Amino acid sequence: MAIAKAERLMNLALCLLGTRRPLTKRELRESIEAYIEAAAAASAANSASGSGGDEAFNRMFERDKDDLRELGLIIETVESVDGEIGYLARRDSNRLPPITLDAEEAAALGLAAKVWQQARLAGAASGALQKLRAAGMPVAEDPYDTQPAGALEPRIPVHEAAFEPLMLACRDRRPVMFDYRKSNAARPEQRHVEPWALECWRGHWYLAGWDRERTAERVFRLSRITGKVRLRAGAYAAEVPDHVTVRETVERWSGETATRTARIKLRSGHGYPLRARALHTHPLGDGWDELEVPYGHGLDAWLVEFGPDVVVLAPDELRADVIDRLRAVAKG
Repeated sequence: MAIAKAERLMNLALCLLGTRRPLTKRELRESIEAYIEAAAAASAANSASGSGGDEAFNRMFERDKDDLRELGLIIETVESVDGEIGYLARRDSNRLPPITLDAEEAAALGLAAKVWQQARLAGAASGALQKLRAAGMPVAEDPYDTQPAGALEPRIPVHEAAFEPLMLACRDRRPVMFDYRKSNAARPEQRHVEPWALECWRGHWYLAGWDRERTAERVFRLSRITGKVRLRAGAYAAEVPDHVTVRETVERWSGETATRTARIKLRSGHGYPLRARALHTHPLGDGWDELEVPYGHGLDAWLVEFGPDVVVLAPDELRADVIDRLRAVAKG
């Protein structure tokens, strides 16, 4: 059904763009096969009155005309001398202006295409660049491409299966449902979310959105989404903010904006992310080290991920929070 409608809209658009004079409904009905078939089927079903074909065509044509206008096609309605209505889409009114990019803008687009090389968007990005170059985009030396072969290049890893459906849900403003495993939980929980934006931070993708059941803004790490992302019907219940601060929210929850410190005991040879964040480290012996790390909201959830390799020494409130989370995991 979707393919048939797309083909019908394409044929109507080509007719309106290809004509030099306005075409009447009758002429369009006789030129597009889908209209002929639909009208014939409606007439056969309503042979007693004989008017079913006209009504079916009129409804279909008006819907198709509205759909094309919504897609951006400018369709003119012209009345002839004898009062007959015709339609056409002038090419000069539906032609995009010339694309003009300077060297820096072209280099930025090239860099963006390289960044998405690992995502499924790579094909679309590459095709877009080829079209822009064919249209005259400068292809001079890229100021961002000065590294020799084999040097590091910018990449955004997109390995999570949830990335593409969530990206489309953010674009189309579609609520979603997925199973999410928190860092301190043994099993995933079902979440109903109105997705706002996706952002990559420190090699991980995060989704910001409105959690319907918790009636609050939440940020979800895509690597903790299990199973398929399912689209839900209906409109958003919460207002989407003008600016979604995904990175700031993740930083706050992971302790990046911490103003205090905590002391932990870490097993030697383990917990390298914690060691990278440590302000001070000194060995305790017996296979353990003591670390001083930034302490902010969410540090307890992060420490739980390291299991028996971490012991909280201070402050007492952080130690209590970690113990509570470990007990919750143990209970399942």
